Amino acid sequence: MYYIKSFLTFCTCLSGLILSSQNDFEGLGETSVAINYRINSDYKVNFAVRSRYYLYQDQNFNFENRQLDVVHFSTFNLDYRHTVSVGVQYRQRESIDGGSNELRFIQQFNFIKKNLALRFGHRISFEQRLLDDLTILRSRYRFALDFPLNGEKLNIGEKYLVTSMEALLSNSEKVKPKIDHRTTAHFGWLVSKKLKLQLGLEYRFESLNINTEEKLFLLTSFILKI
Repeated sequence: MYYIKSFLTFCTCLSGLILSSQNDFEGLGETSVAINYRINSDYKVNFAVRSRYYLYQDQNFNFENRQLDVVHFSTFNLDYRHTVSVGVQYRQRESIDGGSNELRFIQQFNFIKKNLALRFGHRISFEQRLLDDLTILRSRYRFALDFPLNGEKLNIGEKYLVTSMEALLSNSEKVKPKIDHRTTAHFGWLVSKKLKLQLGLEYRFESLNINTEEKLFLLTSFILKI
């Protein structure tokens, strides 16, 4: 019950941020389908397709497709707590909303520590974002916490919570360095041994050091393990 109250408090805080936001606020949704496949005990792959769309912009509610992402990650276990991942992502925008398409290369280092039911995660990422007329080098650090809502172990049919905070720094020769911040909470269900469903909220502060823009994301995820 304590965890549920904490989650509801988080959602209430986000709602307050929305009500206080000005014209630079946007609301978006993102739906993703991911497939995880473990090749062996030390190597697994992930494939995902994500669709992003506007729900609120220019002080009006409306639905408008924004982009489609196709993502692949390969993850290697260094030991029980440490993993490294390399990934590639392609973003299609030009034919959807007229924005720039993007090819992205990603390198990640993950550290996970468990304490009874709690699992703490640290992730450092480096990205090379190749757009039509711009190349962006981005560094990211994320701290995450997840735990089951029933007991110390997640069983089939039970629910769990995943929360995280992330800082991002983007650099490019053509534009000023940009700092972003993201706060996320996912409420999930372990439907079966192979399927998870997640519903979450993410609040973003973008370009904090230039001209802050605020965005709220409604996140829906289907995660299949094969």
